[in-house]
Amino acid sequence: MITNDAQQRILAAVDAQFDQQLAATAELVNSPSRREHEEPAQDLIESRLQNLGLDVDRWIIDSPELEAHPGFGPSTVDYTGMTNIVGTYQPAQDSGKSLILNGHIDVVPQGPEDRWSRSPWDAEVVDGWMYGRGAGDMKAGLIANLFAFDAIRQAGFDLTGRVHLQSVVEEECTGNGSLAALLRGYTADAVIISEPEEDALVRANVGVLWFTVRVSGNPTHPREMANGFNAIDAAFDVMQALRVLEQAWNDRKGEHPYFEDLDHPINFNFGEIRGGDWPSSVPAWCELQVRVATYPGTNADEAWAEVEKCVTDAGAGRSADGGSSARPTFETVLTPNGFYADGYVLEPGSDAEELLERTHREAFDAELTSFTTPGYLDGRVFVNYGQMPTLVYGPVSENIHGFDERVSIESVRRCTKSMALFIAEWCGIDE
Repeated sequence: MITNDAQQRILAAVDAQFDQQLAATAELVNSPSRREHEEPAQDLIESRLQNLGLDVDRWIIDSPELEAHPGFGPSTVDYTGMTNIVGTYQPAQDSGKSLILNGHIDVVPQGPEDRWSRSPWDAEVVDGWMYGRGAGDMKAGLIANLFAFDAIRQAGFDLTGRVHLQSVVEEECTGNGSLAALLRGYTADAVIISEPEEDALVRANVGVLWFTVRVSGNPTHPREMANGFNAIDAAFDVMQALRVLEQAWNDRKGEHPYFEDLDHPINFNFGEIRGGDWPSSVPAWCELQVRVATYPGTNADEAWAEVEKCVTDAGAGRSADGGSSARPTFETVLTPNGFYADGYVLEPGSDAEELLERTHREAFDAELTSFTTPGYLDGRVFVNYGQMPTLVYGPVSENIHGFDERVSIESVRRCTKSMALFIAEWCGIDE
């Protein structure tokens, strides 16, 4: 364990730089980093990593190896212009444990800006909260990684273990950014992902599938609707069938540790619907964009097979009760178009978790709690494919993915202190 004097110097260094940390966070929020528009924000991160004196690796994530990996999520965008960035600290005498500090640069769309009480890109601070798209999810945490790392040196110490500071793309839609970093060879004795997690540690989270359902109908004039086949009506049949499957999976929650006490751990979300070509034509097509959650331990291929059967059976049922042999078959095509990810469980008892319990207690004067989340996290990459203990842990936030997203300033400060102490003790320090 590091000395009490060293702890106090590191904590004081976090406080001394905290105004700079908030300014850096605001600068990053000011740079909208929606999908396929992340590069200007990545430029900011690269500059900060260079200023920290780290060896910077920036590369295009597209690769045959990535696409061939079982954890790859099929993408609908061009990866040849999308980059990851990793800054590496390599000690002169590598005698401590190694660590990855991971965060994602991408944010979800802001939605109608007139529904925000302020611009989603202004990073305004009001009453102890910083507002803005990505302020919580997860630019405050991404910047906290950098300042927690730097606090050790500002306190007068050198780390004796290797550290990789990662800023990755695609966390919000495929997880392919962190997967690309793993495939590039970045591994460590532990990982911290500073997602907005209510000052707590994530014990387990769901897997996620994204896909499109395209329903084909038979267009006719509305005066002859009975002779056509309405693809939008049929899409609602698909939605109802998937709701039945959703409930069946929720009914199995008792079979899955850490999920049995959640009210509704498995959520199917219909995120987009488009269909038809003309108000006075029976629609020939309808597309649903769907997000489905799965339990850890459920292979993505197995879950996909259940989803396919559910949708196919819905089509067969609609065709069977159609009544007329002239009525076409209910035809659907399912296409994966994003997350194709298994969930994960962080098994208790690791040295990394035990250390985080101590550093959290020091920073918060409270015990560390853990919880299960029904959302996606990149922790699945490092746990499932890298066998690394992965601590997903970060500040209090509100309205992530919603209007007026915000992150607690004091929570960011305390999480940064906890992580700085963790880095110092995990990696080791020298004067």
